[in-house]
Amino acid sequence: MNKWDKRFMEMAFLVATWSSCFQENRHIGAVVVKDNRIITTGYNGAPSGVASCKDRQECLRRKLEIPSGTRHELCYAVHAEQNAIAQAAKLGSSVEGATLYCTHQPCVICAKMIINSGIVRVVYKHGYPDEFSMQLFNEAGVKVEIYTDEI
Repeated sequence: MNKWDKRFMEMAFLVATWSSCFQENRHIGAVVVKDNRIITTGYNGAPSGVASCKDRQECLRRKLEIPSGTRHELCYAVHAEQNAIAQAAKLGSSVEGATLYCTHQPCVICAKMIINSGIVRVVYKHGYPDEFSMQLFNEAGVKVEIYTDEI
């Protein structure tokens, strides 16, 4: 890890505070960077025009007792990585060759989007129960690193 990784991971954790997820322990942030320049950011939250879990004052996944790492489609939130990639597309900014910094390991759905968007490196801090995403990253040649605070 280097000083740039530290800076961008700190920013991912700041962006995570903007999450509209009802569960505070599930606030996720992502920052997409190329040539040490921020291209876009994303956090987990409901799509535009859709009430969030915070607005509803309940977590749909908890209400339905859905285990972490499963049934991603049963959630009002769009994942931080998905929002960062979608925002780049909306703004017309290429993420080809970029690094994605994320507070948590991407799930398999996000991994597929990251791979197809051309992001070549993923740095994350906290694990997630999804070994298949790591398998796909490995097969696609995306470099994945677990962030440590050591420089």
